[in-house]
Amino acid sequence: MKKYTYTEKKDTRSGFGDGLTELGRTNPNVVALCADLIGSLKMDQFIKENPERFFQIGIAEANMIGIAAGLTIGGKIPFTGTFANFSTGRVYDQIRQSVAYSDKNVKICASHAGLTLGEDGATHQILEDIGLMKMLPGMTVINTCDYNQTKAATIAIADFDGPVYLRFGRPKVPVFMPTDQEFIVGKGIQLTEGTDVTIVATGHLVWESLQAAEKLEEQGISAEVINIHTIKPLDEEIILKSIAKTGCIVTAEEHNKFGGLGESVARCLATNNPTPQEFIATNDTFGESGTPEQLMEKYGLSSGAIIDAVKKVISRK
Repeated sequence: MKKYTYTEKKDTRSGFGDGLTELGRTNPNVVALCADLIGSLKMDQFIKENPERFFQIGIAEANMIGIAAGLTIGGKIPFTGTFANFSTGRVYDQIRQSVAYSDKNVKICASHAGLTLGEDGATHQILEDIGLMKMLPGMTVINTCDYNQTKAATIAIADFDGPVYLRFGRPKVPVFMPTDQEFIVGKGIQLTEGTDVTIVATGHLVWESLQAAEKLEEQGISAEVINIHTIKPLDEEIILKSIAKTGCIVTAEEHNKFGGLGESVARCLATNNPTPQEFIATNDTFGESGTPEQLMEKYGLSSGAIIDAVKKVISRK
């Protein structure tokens, strides 16, 4: 099995900031809007280089979405930036009416998603945003796994026509994806080959899944790991090809088990090839204050939890 290593840890939000900066240099139609969180979204360099293409909206997220939708009419490509909680739940009506229903080319970029927001606690740790956004007709939903993939995704969605929800995080995590890997919206990436079980992961759980696969190999279990960065549209082809070989699947995500990646995969399996599946996700709960590591362990999102789920799903084949 291919071994994945890393030489540094970087936050995925910095991948967004650096991708946005690069777009500022190469695409004159890209503009950025922020709801009073410039530093947290790593927008500083873009603003320094393109002050006339940045709009500070303040703590008025609904207005930010409306302004972004309006900017598309003039041919601009707006990237909005705030925390995931404020990017979705707080402004859902505006996104539904002004962006999704109107099919506006707005890129909704959301940092501090999931439990790994950490010490800020349950009010900010949104775990239902993927479900909210994937239910909107025409909305593309992307959840990246590391700095390199987040930067690549940020650059790629500027050329993708239509509304996009790009989800990333706060903590520093291992950088393990290649810097030169092309980001293709809607196409999963097979990271390891395996014959006993398929592990389909997204976001921060991709690295945990790779760690689980290495430990499973030591126990004689061969795991195929797939990085699903685009949750909608889902790459059903790569999933169905894998489970035809392995016969069972574990899905892993930093999100509520209701409405996330796991449910999308379950629908794919139910309508194509019913297959035993186990879910690594939060179990219909809010989070709490703690370090990212403490929370991932407590809420069952660790590599150890993935290993347990793999053994359980294999026993169901």
